[in-house]
Formats: sequence, structure tokens, C-alpha cells
Amino acid sequence: MRDVLRRLLAGELTEDEALGELRSLQLEELGGRARLDLGRFMRRGIPEVVLATGKAPAEAARLTIALAERQGQGLISRMTPEHRAALGQAAGAAHMDVVDHANSARVLRPRFEPERLDGKVALLTAGTSDVAVAEEALMVIEACGLGTRLEADLGVAGLHRFIGPLEQVLEWGADVLVVAAGMDGVLPGLVAGLIDVPVIGLPVSTGYGRGGAGEAALGTMLQSCSTGLVVVNIDNGVGAGAAAVLIAARAASARSVSAGAAAASRRSQPRSRPAARPRG
Repeated sequence: MRDVLRRLLAGELTEDEALGELRSLQLEELGGRARLDLGRFMRRGIPEVVLATGKAPAEAARLTIALAERQGQGLISRMTPEHRAALGQAAGAAHMDVVDHANSARVLRPRFEPERLDGKVALLTAGTSDVAVAEEALMVIEACGLGTRLEADLGVAGLHRFIGPLEQVLEWGADVLVVAAGMDGVLPGLVAGLIDVPVIGLPVSTGYGRGGAGEAALGTMLQSCSTGLVVVNIDNGVGAGAAAVLIAARAASARSVSAGAAAASRRSQPRSRPAARPRG
């Protein structure tokens, strides 16, 4: 967008040509079947994510590579082994790197790095079986340039396990916590009841028997007595990551504004003059 505006100011584009290019930055149709929302990151600070489920492996890979070509990175979630193989082949042909996140991945154009933000997001999981869904959230958060820290296997079957990691992420300065849990889904409510940092509960379809597909975890989080706990849908790592990005990015922006105001206030204060020496 900056390049289009620069060329408009330099007289290299007419107003109509600039308007056409700006529109193409917002939306691009691929083969009449998919419309890439290229302006989503500029509107919301969160990139589009290709959902592999329901798409042929080659088609999902093509969409992800197209996003990376145009925006520097392409994100894809819910991959099968066949999707992963097709993505690896397409990325290799395009000379792009793939950053794996369990069943999700980021494809990066050479030398691309997202703009770094000062926000921090911590991710906690109740069990190691919940890590794959937490990794989906992690992918989104890292794609937005925020700092991340993941601590796993902290479930309530052994409460002593999560106290130390929780203290560490708070000392690290996390702006928001994403807490993933399957089975009974107790951990997010427990964490939210102990701290004054926003907590996003991420129910996971880990478990068995009645309520074992994540319904029990979702129900527990929705009925939590810990006021202010925010909950996303079952296995919705992308949604949890997006919510965390919005919170942490806003916190980082507030710190930047506060620091700038403090610096301006210091500059505006008159300097004290040394006391005059008595004459005699």
C-alpha cells in the first residue's frame, strides 16, 4: 500500500490506476474458486489462514503459496499428511521455507520476517495431547510478530506442575494467556482465577466416552466461576491465537503511546538553572 501511495505522489500512477491497485491488494480471485482476502492483515492485524479441511491437498498448497507470494507468508491449518506432502512440494518448487506447527504451518517467502511488536503471549496446555491445537494458535501469534512462550503438560491432575511455569510467564511479562485443555477442561478457569491477566480458554477434543470430543471441556470453561475467562470453540486454535493477537497488540500500542507521552513530558520540562553565586 505504501508503494502504491508513493508512486501516486510521484506521478507514476493516475488516481484510477492507484485505486485499481489498492483494490487488488484487498481481494484476489484465483481460478474463479477462491478469493484471497489480501487486505485482512492491514484491516485487522491478523492474516488470512487457509483451512485445509475440505480442500484437495494440491489446491490447499496452491492457495497457501499464493498468499506467501503476495504477502510474504501464507498460513494453513488442519493439514493431513497428504496436505503436508503437497505443501512441502509446492514450497520447494517456489523456493520458500516451511515452518511447521504440528498440523499447521507457515510458508515464508525468502528473507521475509513479520514486523516485530512488543506484545507477548503465553500458551499453556493441560496435557501434551493438547499441544497440536495450541501450536495452531502459536502459528497465528508468531505470524503477527508477537513474542511467544509455550509451556505444556500442566494439567490439574498434578497441580504442583503448573505453579512454576505460571510464575515464569508472568515474570516474562505476558500480556495475555491462551490455556488449552481437553478432558475436563479445568485448567483455564483455574489460571484465570489466580491472575489479573486476560485468559483465553481453548477447549480441545482430547478425551474419551461421554463428552470426550471436547464438549465436556467446553462446558466446563463456559460454566467457569472465574469471571472474565474468554472461551473459543473446540479446537479453534486460530480463533484463540487471533484473539490473543488483538489483546497483546493493543497492550503493546498502549505502552508505546505511554512511553512517548512520558518522553515528551520530560522534554517539555524547563531545565533548572544553577544558583547564582553571590558577589563580594
